[in-house]
Amino acid sequence: MTEIKKRFETIQDGIRTATTDANRPEKDVHLLAVSKTWPAEKLRDLADLGQRRFGENYLQEAIEKIDSLKELNLEWHFIGPIQSNKTRDIAAFFSWAQSVDRLKIAKRLNDQRPDDLPPLNVCIQVNIDNEETKSGVITEDVIPLAEAIQEFERLKLRGLMIIPARHDNETDQADSFKRAHALYQNLQNKFESIDTLSMGMTADMALAIEHGSTMVRIGTALFGQRHTRQSQ
Repeated sequence: MTEIKKRFETIQDGIRTATTDANRPEKDVHLLAVSKTWPAEKLRDLADLGQRRFGENYLQEAIEKIDSLKELNLEWHFIGPIQSNKTRDIAAFFSWAQSVDRLKIAKRLNDQRPDDLPPLNVCIQVNIDNEETKSGVITEDVIPLAEAIQEFERLKLRGLMIIPARHDNETDQADSFKRAHALYQNLQNKFESIDTLSMGMTADMALAIEHGSTMVRIGTALFGQRHTRQSQ
C-alpha cells in the first residue's frame, strides 16, 4: 500500500467516523484535496484512488495542472485570494470559486465565464472572527452580497467558505464553527441553491464536521508537509 493511499484511507475513515458521531448521513461531507504546491503526478495518484475534488491557491500553477490532468475530468476549486487580474482565468478553468468576498470580483467572474461552460459555482468567504489580517466579508455583509450574486446568470451561489481564527482551546474553536453554521442555515432559508459549508482543515476536521461542515479542505494530512512552491 502506497503512502498516499494510506493517508487517503485514513482521512476517509476520519470523515466517516466524525459524520457518524455527529448523527449525519454518511455522504453528507465531501473531501476537497488541497493540492497547492504539489505536482500533477501526486494529484494523479490520488485521482486514481477515487478523489475527484481538488483545491488550488496559486493560479498559474493550477492552470498547468488542470491542463496536464484534463483527461481525468476532475473538479477544480479555486480557494486562494482573488484579485481582479485573476478572474478571467478562474472563470475559464475552474468549476468552483470558494473565496469570493467582493461584489466587484463576483461581477467579473460572471462577465468572464465562457458561454459554453455551466455557471461557476461560488462560495462567499466569511471572516467569521473579524480578523484584521484575513480576507472575507464580515457576517453582516453576507446576505447583501449573496443577494447580489443571485442576480448573476453565470454564477451559482452554493454556500460559504470559512477559515476561522486559530484558538487555543476547543470551546472557542467550536464557537466559531457554530456561528458559521448558523449563518449558513440562515442563507439556506433564503436561497434554494445553498448546500455547501466549506469549513475545517487537517487540524480541526472532526470538530468542523460536528458543527455542520459539508466540505473539509485537507492538504497536509493527504500529501504530507507542504511542497516548496516554485516561483511563477
